[in-house]
Amino acid sequence: AFSKMASTIKRQFIHTAEAPAPVGPYSQAVRVGDIIYLSGSVGMVPETMEMPKGIEAQTHQSLKNIGALLKAAGVGYGNVVKSTVLLTSMDDFATVNAIYKEYFPEKFPARTAYQVSTLPVKALVEIEVLAVANKIEDVPPSSL
Repeated sequence: AFSKMASTIKRQFIHTAEAPAPVGPYSQAVRVGDIIYLSGSVGMVPETMEMPKGIEAQTHQSLKNIGALLKAAGVGYGNVVKSTVLLTSMDDFATVNAIYKEYFPEKFPARTAYQVSTLPVKALVEIEVLAVANKIEDVPPSSL
């Protein structure tokens, strides 16, 4: 049933100075076809590569960094369909949720959250997202 002809899918590496430079062997984001994969984003300030203090500042900065990468990919927060939130303390869960809703006020992406023992660069939160490049049309569940 599968064709023996291999089809080619386009891959694009996305980079912006508006988000922190990678601190390891990874890309800020990669688009494959119409899917945009963003690496985990911590709350590091891109201009200084410094980490602000506190969960509120780190969560806002993480989401701003994500916004900068989405913009570089030609999309916005509304194109995000999945996110993963890593926290060093579930005590910060409610605070992160309140800030998260400022960036995703409705039509929430699917999401998973985990508590982890530690994160790179002593971050308190790291958020990873998956976005689609196409224009999105919301339809009722029964019409899929």
